[in-house]
Amino acid sequence: MSHQVPIATPLTADLIAGEYHRQVDNLQRHGLLSSDVPASLLNQILQHPAVAASSVPDLDDPLKVPFVLVPHPRIHPPSSTVPLLALGRHSGFVSADTADIDDFAPIATLQQPGTDVYAVVDVDRGDDTRNFTPDEATSRFAPEGRSPLTISEGVAYLLHFPRALRKNHCFQTAGSRRDDRRVPGIWISNRAPKVGFCWAGNRHTWLGIASGLDRIPS
Repeated sequence: MSHQVPIATPLTADLIAGEYHRQVDNLQRHGLLSSDVPASLLNQILQHPAVAASSVPDLDDPLKVPFVLVPHPRIHPPSSTVPLLALGRHSGFVSADTADIDDFAPIATLQQPGTDVYAVVDVDRGDDTRNFTPDEATSRFAPEGRSPLTISEGVAYLLHFPRALRKNHCFQTAGSRRDDRRVPGIWISNRAPKVGFCWAGNRHTWLGIASGLDRIPS
């Protein structure tokens, strides 16, 4: 039986480094990382004030996590990473009506690093924005310096913290859009993680808008 660390436990440099290496190993195990990540990325994470002020995530329900390592979609597009998600024995899949998921791009106000791997700092599943439209949530994020996650970032979040996907606690990734009204998201369908879309003006009591504070290139 694994030991679960209380959420109130402050993060130390050793815990941050341990989590960093766990995520690196996880990416390598899934074939998403073929070489070492520059040590400068860990150093930047260690020095980020939001990470230093974080607590150890609740391993049973990681609503908020200090950082997530993301493989760039230029190399690993969402269509190739979504099937790596799992809920029990059920693998993730992309809905037929969102088969063009790789064509969704970061919104104009979001600066996505160009490095092969980067970190999103202070990731929040978005429970406080359930029943918000994506535009309403994004406007709420702006004064806090936050921005919505992209679909690739949302997939990486669940790849590292699979228990973050829960019934009635799923999320949209409004940082990715096309030239239409669709907003991609990740929820549970047929007991599996599903990437689909909702219309931009719709509200859902079970869908929050996931967000992050900063993005750090490697």
